[in-house]
Amino acid sequence: MAKSKKKDDEFATIFGLAVQLAKLQEADALLVWLDQTADWESLRKIGDKIPVLVASDSEKNLIGAGDFGLDVVIVDAEGTPVYDRLGQALLQSISDEILAPGAGVVAVYSGFEPTKIDSVSFIRLDEHLGRLTARDLRQLGTRVPLDTLKLVVDLAVDIGREGREGKPVGTLFVVGDSKTVMATSSPSGFDPVKGYNRKDRNLRDRRVREGIKEIAQLDGAFIVSADGTVDGACRIVDASAANITLSKGLGSRHMAAAAITKKTNSIAVAVSESSGTVRVFHNGAVALRIEPFRRAMKWKDFYTDMPGPASNE
Repeated sequence: MAKSKKKDDEFATIFGLAVQLAKLQEADALLVWLDQTADWESLRKIGDKIPVLVASDSEKNLIGAGDFGLDVVIVDAEGTPVYDRLGQALLQSISDEILAPGAGVVAVYSGFEPTKIDSVSFIRLDEHLGRLTARDLRQLGTRVPLDTLKLVVDLAVDIGREGREGKPVGTLFVVGDSKTVMATSSPSGFDPVKGYNRKDRNLRDRRVREGIKEIAQLDGAFIVSADGTVDGACRIVDASAANITLSKGLGSRHMAAAAITKKTNSIAVAVSESSGTVRVFHNGAVALRIEPFRRAMKWKDFYTDMPGPASNE
């Protein structure tokens, strides 16, 4: 009993500091990452007049939170580093229109010891997430559902960060307008997803995502429909790259990404084999660049890529 009270007191102290920081920084919300359930009434009272979001990778940790006026964010991030989990929770909050793309958020989380809330960070989303798109997050989500796009980007970041069996892997995903994209591409040979039903090709299934990681090293692009189904793999993009200029060091994979998004209503996500960098293409240009380091992801605006000679990536 005494141990539980001490733990509650420690949480109240750290959360109180988070509230003070939120007021000092004029933050728009508090985000609390939880590895277990919490006292929702106390959390709401401590939060005062600042909106409180509770996030977790387990739905059971958040049961009842909504009844106390807390916004709930559930992400599929089990086993990932804490900064990746926070990044996914923030992106999901924007997708669910809980937070605006430029919001300031104070995050409270277990940074050192699992299940023990011991860390507080202030995050300005337009800096941490690089404004998500150089044009507008809402516009980027008009033709491809944002939850599907997020699913693909997260998968691409995993591939860029982890590679496969210790080796770097480069690959390309083309999302949305899949019928047109399939007609504007051709098979490079064996298609490893051909013959499976749609359910067994949907990226919302963790097993499917793991399977895609295994075959990402094969040549060609993955074609993904708006609902997250992989319609084709190992596809060669046939769209013309005329009048497209790319940044220094970007080659055939990125050129294909730019070309297909210029010709169709799709969004392309390219993973660089040399650096693991993930680039999101929209309407023939880079809209977002992500550096998937093993620590917190760094999101950068497209204009930091300077034009120059192409490579074969």
